[in-house]
Amino acid sequence: MQDLIRRYGLGLTGLMCLIVAFWLLMLVIIPNITLFESSFRPYLPVTEIGGPRDTYSFDNYLKVFDGSIETTFLGIPITVPVHVMTFFLTIWYSVVVTVICFALAYPIAYYMAKIVNPRSLPTILLLLFVPLWVSEVLRAFAWWIILAFKGPLNSLLLFIGAIDKPVRWITDYDAVMIGLVYTYILFMLFPLYNAISSLDTNQIEAAEDLGAPWWKIHWRIVLPHAKPGVASGSVMVFMLSAGSLLVPSILGSTTSQWFTQTIQQWMNDALDWNTASAYAFLLLFLCTLFVSVVMWIFRVKLSDIAK
Repeated sequence: MQDLIRRYGLGLTGLMCLIVAFWLLMLVIIPNITLFESSFRPYLPVTEIGGPRDTYSFDNYLKVFDGSIETTFLGIPITVPVHVMTFFLTIWYSVVVTVICFALAYPIAYYMAKIVNPRSLPTILLLLFVPLWVSEVLRAFAWWIILAFKGPLNSLLLFIGAIDKPVRWITDYDAVMIGLVYTYILFMLFPLYNAISSLDTNQIEAAEDLGAPWWKIHWRIVLPHAKPGVASGSVMVFMLSAGSLLVPSILGSTTSQWFTQTIQQWMNDALDWNTASAYAFLLLFLCTLFVSVVMWIFRVKLSDIAK
């Protein structure tokens, strides 16, 4: 704080602190507290709000167990609540998106940090930032056009003879995962790039001189050093994917359902904001719990992500 006052003066520093405090209080803290309180109250007509039926309970949270769907697990037929099934599918495909983003971003980050000519790096960074200049809605619609049954992707593959007939790309969760990977891969790439850039190149050269194969260099030297970047990028990609609404809504098929779409249905279709609030906090709490458990398994600390 003293450094800020010394650099910007007391008046400007105080103004910045007030703006940040207002933003946190009015746009984050108070709305979340209001939604959290509403999640324990029933959805009632306006005339009954505050009446004897307006009591606090966990009924809105327990609605996630309503309804059921027949499915199979390891070849065994089971019955699962439909919203529970939707939640686990959302978590599973968000994990898949995170793994794919890491597999694609890691070699690019390593190339940018250790191989590319430093004079070419600004151009590469500029090209990577270009997609962020376009809104997420337009990018999702662009992929919807590309992946359409009679879209440019199928036309190109038919032209070069790679396929015999058009492929339905927008089916199940395939198109959703493609859209999520494209939308959030940069949130994996840049933390990895920052982490690998801080690695002393002499360590890599020493390992090469000692005859270490390339895979062992990455496994024993680069990846352990890039652990904070991997953790930070994975948390961001997973949480953003699990909480995404636009991409699943635009690229989803009739057989795919994201948990955020369920929340939207409670809010917009059923007009039940109380249950929607309960589902939103369930998603936030369970995703945070899942990330915490994974961090504990891989021995990643919050200090590693903060780096």
